[in-house]
Amino acid sequence: MDTFPLSRAIEVDWLAASHIGPYVVAFKEHLTALRYAGSTIADYLADIKHFARWMHTRRLPLARIDEVSVAIFLDDHLPSCACIGHMRHSRTSHSSALGHLLVMLREHRAIAQPPVSTRPVDEELRRYDDYMHHVRGLAPKTRTMALRVVGRMLTERFEGDAIVIASITPEHVRRFFAEQAALHSKPAGAGAVVSSLRGYFRYRASLGDLVHGLIGALAYPANWALSSLPKKLTDEEVAQLVGSLNNPCRAMRRACAIVRCALDLGLRSIEVAQLSLDDIDWHAGTITLRHTKGRRVDILPLPIVTGEAIARYLELERPKTSNRAIFVRNVAPRDAPIGADLIRITIRQAYARAGLPYTRAHLLRHTMANRLLASGSSLKEVADVLRHRSLNTTMIYAKLDSRSLSAVAMPWPGSAS
Repeated sequence: MDTFPLSRAIEVDWLAASHIGPYVVAFKEHLTALRYAGSTIADYLADIKHFARWMHTRRLPLARIDEVSVAIFLDDHLPSCACIGHMRHSRTSHSSALGHLLVMLREHRAIAQPPVSTRPVDEELRRYDDYMHHVRGLAPKTRTMALRVVGRMLTERFEGDAIVIASITPEHVRRFFAEQAALHSKPAGAGAVVSSLRGYFRYRASLGDLVHGLIGALAYPANWALSSLPKKLTDEEVAQLVGSLNNPCRAMRRACAIVRCALDLGLRSIEVAQLSLDDIDWHAGTITLRHTKGRRVDILPLPIVTGEAIARYLELERPKTSNRAIFVRNVAPRDAPIGADLIRITIRQAYARAGLPYTRAHLLRHTMANRLLASGSSLKEVADVLRHRSLNTTMIYAKLDSRSLSAVAMPWPGSAS
């Protein structure tokens, strides 16, 4: 058991006599299992002690603790708190501590699970999400975007009333799309709104609703295919980026392995985040991708330089954890893999350290495709490595294939050739 200074011990004793008292040990065990530092556990205990004192003044029973009561404490009480003896921790500290408290209390069935909304719109969205997941097999990010767009449309049209699809007119759809399109600066963003709405109306058509007129009311904004060049790093910028990964810095070996996975294998951010220790065959020199955008299992050769970067991270920097993910958190909760957002942040920070004016992680995937073309690979080979389902997706890189383009270029008018 962790030992705390006397002032902390007094707080814990007071907490033991409160409504939350019977669960203090379980709360500490919950945080310890997530490998939080002793000082952080002590801070969180002080925070929930503060919350317990507030519960006492409000005569709030344990069973009434939920997200609403926590929000009232954080938003109304904390900014003007004048509690005697309270150690002033930040809102972030209190919010994190109380979030863990709710999780722990629900694990012990001391409080009710979060209420499920029974609004007709929310029930409809849950049914549609289930359809997208189990019937269409869409990725979580795609489903989240679609639910956000469809939810806005249904809420705007029905509020809390029952959903009657027949009452939606093409004019309603066109007006809603115009409002949503104004929020996007590029045609691709507005196109995602069209895709989300059409997908929902097709779902309703499968249920027998007459929605063909609603689908016809939506048209994709002009966005000429292959109209632009995919951005990429030059050879000099690649060397600059790779060279910056040797700087001594916190979590640098993890950053190096992440960048190499994106640059050498062309992996998407979510694919890097979901790599597992079981996915690498060190003897065969291969890596298996099990959570791809196309929902397929692909096996790629593991370049030596990439494997060495991953091995250095695993041997010298990766925290001890029971999680099988390759890339895990360096701070508590440590038994959790990092997400795609942290992959993108890591690559963005690598650009900044190298002095490069870029921010998009996908740029490394484009760079890898260009390097394959420059080395003599065909578009079909590039498509196989990038795991594109359709060769049309890979055609954008034809504009980067200078070797092939020079062979079909016509002489400039008036030139000697």
